[in-house]
Amino acid sequence: MDETRHDPLNEAGASRRSAVAPFIAMDVKSAANALEAAGRRVLHLEIGEPGARTPERVRDAARAALEDERIGYTEALGWRPLRERIARHYGEHYGVDVPAGRVAITTGSSAGFNLAFLAAFDHGDRVAIASPGYPAYRNILAALGLHVVELPTAARDRHVITPEMLERAHESAPLAGVLVASPGNPTGTLMAPEALAALTETCDRLGIRFISDEIYHRLVYEGREETALAFSDRAIVINSFSKYYCMTGWRIGWTVLPQELVRPVERIAQSLYISAPDLSQRAALAAFEATDELEAIKAGYAANRRLLLDRLPAMGFDDFFPVDGAFYVYASTRRFTNDSAAFARAMLEEAGVAATPGLDFDRSRGDGHIRFSFAGSEAEVAEAVQRLEDWLKR
Repeated sequence: MDETRHDPLNEAGASRRSAVAPFIAMDVKSAANALEAAGRRVLHLEIGEPGARTPERVRDAARAALEDERIGYTEALGWRPLRERIARHYGEHYGVDVPAGRVAITTGSSAGFNLAFLAAFDHGDRVAIASPGYPAYRNILAALGLHVVELPTAARDRHVITPEMLERAHESAPLAGVLVASPGNPTGTLMAPEALAALTETCDRLGIRFISDEIYHRLVYEGREETALAFSDRAIVINSFSKYYCMTGWRIGWTVLPQELVRPVERIAQSLYISAPDLSQRAALAAFEATDELEAIKAGYAANRRLLLDRLPAMGFDDFFPVDGAFYVYASTRRFTNDSAAFARAMLEEAGVAATPGLDFDRSRGDGHIRFSFAGSEAEVAEAVQRLEDWLKR
């Protein structure tokens, strides 16, 4: 990791809103790329990006669109056939009726978060997130002038936000919203349906806007995933074609909005983005017909997960969060060090294995944790595990 990178806090002329923390996982990736450019072979366990190619049906749909269609702007809320197909997906997969008019297509989930935060909250509003959690939540909220309330999770609660935690934070100072990811990043931990129901009910009762990050849905190995839309019409749900559907570089996602936020999001999207990429939208429509290929890819993740869960404890990583879904293991490094950033640097430089230190996800406790992504190929993950084992024995 390059510690000489410019910090926005020290850049003359930069706005105060730009003074957000760096995304350490991307800094690790840059350091790993530099080693590869110098001729080293690096195994990538730092980035949450599928190692598999985009499904063939999706690629074929994109080629056909380039040949036969005019690629231009769509409506700000997205191409209607894709919005309708996403709405149908909620009925097929969850048994939930979602009108297509409440679906907005976004430039990845990242744009979905921007639009949701801008439409639902005012400057200075307090929004709660779990810690550990995805760092971009904190950074986007802060850049938009919102006050981030980090709620430290605990093992006794399976590392998820509980109604009691939320009520205490709300009593301290009123919350405008809470953002929950299930399965989560960096942990992969899944909220049980009854826990999700209880939290959404608490939010509706207290007037707190509930935002559900569901981008790791369909990547669940233990338990049962449920959408927040099953429990509340006021919830905002954000999803993406990046993870299960293997379309990271296509930058295409979606948001399901409560009816009162559809027009506000549309107005904001018209000015910020005009529309999500037309070609990506046309290709994404075919992703729903690629289930056989996608389930085969998921089986590879499941094998990688099993390998890590079998081998990491014997190496000393025997304390980790429940790995119910997604493609991460968030493990304690306390047996080795209280400085997981230094540990990750040494592991990259000496073993050629890249992983993300926990300070990316938890600024108060993350120095004792590290995140391993198992989204790569089975062969590469197996090689990374062997290298890590050999390195720790030195």
